[in-house]
Amino acid sequence: MSRPTPPRTAPRRGRDRKAEVLMPAPGRDRFAPGDAPSVAVVGGGIAGLAAATGLAERGARVTLYEREESLGGRLAGHPTRLADGSEVTMSRGFHAFFRQYYNLRGLLRRTDPALTRLTPLPDYPLRHSGGLTDSFARVPRTPPLSALGFVALSPTFGRRDLAALDARAALPLTDVRVPDVYARFDQVSATDFLERIRFPEAAHHLAFEVFSRSFFADPSELSAAELMLMFHIYFLGSSEGLLFDVPDEPFPQALWEPLGDYLQRLGAAVRTGTPVLGVEPAGAGGAEVRTGTGTGTDRHDAVVLALDTGGLRRVVAASPGLGTTPWRDGIAALRTAPPFLVSRLWLDRPVRADRPGFLGTSGYDGLDNISVLERYEGEAARWAAKNAGSVVELHAYAVGPGTDRGDVQGALLGQLRRIYPETREAGVVDARHEWRSDCPLFPVGTHHRRPTVRTPHPWLTLAGDGLRCDLPVALMERAATTGFLASNELLAGWGVRGQVLWTVPRAGRSRVLRALAALAERPARR
Repeated sequence: MSRPTPPRTAPRRGRDRKAEVLMPAPGRDRFAPGDAPSVAVVGGGIAGLAAATGLAERGARVTLYEREESLGGRLAGHPTRLADGSEVTMSRGFHAFFRQYYNLRGLLRRTDPALTRLTPLPDYPLRHSGGLTDSFARVPRTPPLSALGFVALSPTFGRRDLAALDARAALPLTDVRVPDVYARFDQVSATDFLERIRFPEAAHHLAFEVFSRSFFADPSELSAAELMLMFHIYFLGSSEGLLFDVPDEPFPQALWEPLGDYLQRLGAAVRTGTPVLGVEPAGAGGAEVRTGTGTGTDRHDAVVLALDTGGLRRVVAASPGLGTTPWRDGIAALRTAPPFLVSRLWLDRPVRADRPGFLGTSGYDGLDNISVLERYEGEAARWAAKNAGSVVELHAYAVGPGTDRGDVQGALLGQLRRIYPETREAGVVDARHEWRSDCPLFPVGTHHRRPTVRTPHPWLTLAGDGLRCDLPVALMERAATTGFLASNELLAGWGVRGQVLWTVPRAGRSRVLRALAALAERPARR
């Protein structure tokens, strides 16, 4: 298959002027009538929705298979009835849609061109149990002023902390190059890297551990390369900053139901409640997709596996004809991050009016953040207004193995009452607790063996946030980007032009800082 042309810097109104554009391989605008291939997209999360969109918009005959009854993957939601009779939506909880998520936001623009269903939060406060709180509201967006401004405004950085910082060891942060950062730092843990640069402990918790927790992982297990990539995306590689938007209604109503309708208008078949059990190469090319609905197998010309880590392992293990031994071994070796908890509480009285919509926390007995949903979500705001209450959500990431779930849920409630004392007298009208363990883990030293969008079969591609991707993307944006890359790869093989993609710069954006980083490397290379 032909490869896309190399990325180039191309400013566009509304984006960082140094954002890079990745042009697809040249080709026809779309398939001719009667010439459209049949493509199975397995998985209806962000990656699968992006792949299905990229293909269906070019005229491919797409069938989207999703195991659950609704779209959205790890951002799906489901209706539930509370003890007071209210019908509400429960989901996996708070997710930040950062301004750097160019490809995800491009996907959402298909049904919401002005992104009116996203609403900005004014700040991203981070609070430590020692009493210090950091804020990003007044931090400049343009690097390197973003990092310098954070240090200058942060109460966690004192003169002694700055003097103790090993500036030479920290210089690689000023020029994070993708994929070179993996070759240099994938063998180091995030914790070891922070200790190496002598980053102050309080700032460690408030600034850097937040990123590692975004991967639902203990920083002692997480690859330092992934941590450095996050620093690049949000601080020194992009001028979009650390503020973000959130959906103004629950995920299904705001995002996925409109996108599912859009796909069906393009002619795609959206088959929710349809698990895929296996995929086998067909004799004349393409594949047979075996589902768990009793309908046997479906024949397709190509397949995109857009599954979470566990789902990808299961499908490949049940499909002995797929791939090569090294490829299958790489997929079998993928690991899932430790369990995490989302507790949502419907309280019979409101939290204080000055409480933020989102508060990151550290040092509070496993509590990682608190969200007050009525600050931004319409459904929660309507319930809170009707009942003179609040809808509060608590997250605990990387919960230790063997931990009693009831104890963790109780501990989070106790910490909420400690941080927001007005909730001590509040009654819990109802609660929902989501325990999950399905996020990808990025352990030290594993980047080289992670699967990529391309596979040993020209008719098979992969997509998802657990893949290896040589672009500066992470989390939801990695899911959306690899979904479009998976569709682009198949389209290029058929001579059809795919989706234009965007990323933050793939290297440090400051010429001076890049020069300093290069000087710091020289002695180590002699």
